[in-house]
Amino acid sequence: MAVSSDQFFRVVDALVDVQRAEGGDYSSFSVRGKRFGYYWPRTQTVGLKQLLSEQQALVAERPDVFEEQFTSGGFGWVVVQLAGIEADELAELVFEAWRLSAPEDLIAQVPDPARQARR
Repeated sequence: MAVSSDQFFRVVDALVDVQRAEGGDYSSFSVRGKRFGYYWPRTQTVGLKQLLSEQQALVAERPDVFEEQFTSGGFGWVVVQLAGIEADELAELVFEAWRLSAPEDLIAQVPDPARQARR
């Protein structure tokens, strides 16, 4: 069930126009200057941008895997324990975080992993 850091990076690398920045204890991920995710190697966790309603649902459903990081405007950032999530669920959450930050022209270039899984 655990997702490795390499698997997480492969998911992020499959997205369009992602910039990675190193911040000492963490890496951050942005699309066209808008941040959508973080990775902390020491704790094997990622922080992902979500809608507030999704943040609240994830944390309420599985507090052992998800925790509230912070809120900003209409978004709720969630910390994800890589040891507690499956790769396909993480891919969907990463895509959603990216989609919430990416401009429409980029979104059209990347297939939604949730739609791909249903085919």
